[in-house]
Amino acid sequence: LAIQASAQRPAYNSYVDEKNSSVVFQGVITFDDLKNEKSFTWFQNGVEEYNTSSRAISYLQKHLADYDMVVLLGTWCGDSKDLMPKLYKVLQETHYPMSRYTMYGVSRAKEAKNNERTRYDLKKVPTIILFKNGKEIGRIIESVNKSIEADLKAIIKNDAEG
Repeated sequence: LAIQASAQRPAYNSYVDEKNSSVVFQGVITFDDLKNEKSFTWFQNGVEEYNTSSRAISYLQKHLADYDMVVLLGTWCGDSKDLMPKLYKVLQETHYPMSRYTMYGVSRAKEAKNNERTRYDLKKVPTIILFKNGKEIGRIIESVNKSIEADLKAIIKNDAEG
């Protein structure tokens, strides 16, 4: 029974942020965790409101699955609340294999549960990092230049041409 109880415990801590009363997830999280938190209405609303670029999505459908992705975000952070629903929609539309995706919720001090801040050289959130064969090939930090899908496409095209 104790083993079953520990298996159901989330891989993250959850608490209320002192500055803006947002629920903070700290540690390994999933999109289901974001969808299931009742106070995160920003997530589902953002997914429904976002319209992707079909050209970029078409390109990503062919190439994005070749890359591992690590995302560090703050559920208390406005930029994370803006980009995470958009990223989720892009990943859904490209049929990205979620086995290649890892997401960490971080505190205002940019700490997850282990040493992710140092391991990924985290300075701002959200940070979206693409890896190929274990090597970092690009990252999106805090905001996008064009759109989440266009910026991911640009990173991948740059890698393919490099």
